[in-house]
Amino acid sequence: MPIDDTQLSKFLSLVLRHKPDVIGLVLDAQGWAGIDELIAKANAAGTKFGRDDLLRVVAASDKKRFSLSPGADRVRAAQGHSVQVELGLAAQEPPPLLYHGTATRFVEAILSEGLKPQARQQVHLSADVATAERVGQRHGKAYIFTVDTVAMRRHGYKFYRADNGVWLTDLVPPEFLAPITTERA
Repeated sequence: MPIDDTQLSKFLSLVLRHKPDVIGLVLDAQGWAGIDELIAKANAAGTKFGRDDLLRVVAASDKKRFSLSPGADRVRAAQGHSVQVELGLAAQEPPPLLYHGTATRFVEAILSEGLKPQARQQVHLSADVATAERVGQRHGKAYIFTVDTVAMRRHGYKFYRADNGVWLTDLVPPEFLAPITTERA
């Protein structure tokens, strides 16, 4: 039975971000996998889909989780890796403020320790409050921080923009964070 698009998206996230070895896949240094090899190894491991299915899921992803190579022969996760990859992104000047959404249960630790990548390679930041709020709500009641990128850059921190628009940095010390309220009237 073929996999549905939601299941395929989750499967692609698993093998392209976290565990390519579950199907015997090896990502290259930049996180790319050959589409034909990915499909063959997935099908051999029992996850059945074809090229059209993969291309449809990549194109339809509301969060643009995946990127295709210019020749559309390779695919990779845009960001969010826990496996070591070098996305090859050039440092960019971010907007003066970025945002990070989290659950309220993490606020105390973030205020004392800052934002750390945890199981991922880098901290993920949003360009707008609405996106940060959606991210924070995945883990419970959302709590939003602003990130003072101007001050961080003055202190030598670098920012990178993934193919899907997510901003990345190695860490955000607490002195560059400020809580904001998103309570609706």
